[in-house]
Formats: sequence, structure tokens, C-alpha cells
Amino acid sequence: MRVVIAEDLALLRDGLIRLLTTHGFEVLEAVDNGPMLLAALLKHRPDVAVIDVRLPPTHTDEGLRVALEARRRVKGLPVLILSQYVEQLYARELLSDRSGGIGYLLKDRVGDVEQFVESVRSVAAGGTALDSEVVSQLLTRRDDRLAALTPREREVLAMMAEGLSNQAIAGKLVVTDKAIGKHTSNIFAKLGLPPDDDLNRRVMAVLAYLDG
Repeated sequence: MRVVIAEDLALLRDGLIRLLTTHGFEVLEAVDNGPMLLAALLKHRPDVAVIDVRLPPTHTDEGLRVALEARRRVKGLPVLILSQYVEQLYARELLSDRSGGIGYLLKDRVGDVEQFVESVRSVAAGGTALDSEVVSQLLTRRDDRLAALTPREREVLAMMAEGLSNQAIAGKLVVTDKAIGKHTSNIFAKLGLPPDDDLNRRVMAVLAYLDG
């Protein structure tokens, strides 16, 4: 699996390279600034990009803005954002782009190596990987589109947004896989998502949730 990394801190950048290489990823390029990142993404068109929000030259939200620009030029480019905070404006814009895998993880939650690697793989496969704190902050806005969902359905959908499978959600809620399957079917129906590839419907449901 081919990956491009963007991180301006040399120690963390080298750590990401070693970690992903150890787990079977091919690191095509690792850069430390926005212009180099855009060039690398357009040149390599990787299976997934792991991008820090704050990159030179602005040290503000350069990584997110480059990710948006790259996805405009390469439709569906899978992107996993790493950040120390939630940049709501550009994060919502990125997550509202309904094509390709997307993820947004806070750096202090990446200590679990196996979970992080699984998040990278999930995004590369077209899925979502969202930190629970990111979901919480992005859901502070209006939710009228989701009024038809029951509290339990919203709880299930929030866990879907974190990238959990039905089996993992069932384990957390201490219910059967069949019960979660019923909840997800109800969610898809209430959000007006027609029968389709299940992964695609899960992504669409999550995006509708965040966009709501």
C-alpha cells in the first residue's frame, strides 16, 4: 500500500515512516511543507496520504487546505489528517466531500499503534476513521436532518463515524451483531440511502451525520 506523509516535525515524521514501513506500507515520499505535499500528491497519487494540519509556510491549516486542493485535482484521493486540535471550517469541508476515504485523528490518540495502522488501512480502502473528539466537536451544529433517528441510532452512527465495524459496535454496546445490523438498516433508511455497497452507505451515512 503506497503512502505519502506530511509532517514538519522531523522526529515524528521519521517515526511515522518507520511505523508504516514496518507494517507493510510503501512510503513514497515524506515531506515537511505544503507546496512539497501538493507536488508529491499530484505526482504519486498514493493509496493514502497521512497529513499534519499545521505545515509550513503558514503553520496554521496548510495541511488541510492542501488536502482539499489535492482532492479537487485527484477525485477520491484518500486522506488521513493528523492534528493536535480540530479545525472545524476546513475539517467540515473535507468531510463533506463525498468521495474517497477520509480520516481525522488527534495526535494524542495515535499512541495505539495497531489502531492507528488500522485507521490508515480503513481510509485507504475508502472508509472513515474519525476521532471521537473530532466527531463531538463537529456535531455542535444543527442536526435537524437527523431528527428522525432515535438516541440509540445516533449512538450507533457516532461509533460508525469513528470507523468501528458492526461487530465492534455490538461489543461496546453489549448487544448482538443482529441488533446493530437492524439499527444500521434503520439509519440508512431514515437518511434516504438506497441499497448499495455497504461500505459506501456507511461512509455516506457518516458524512450526512457530520454535515447535519
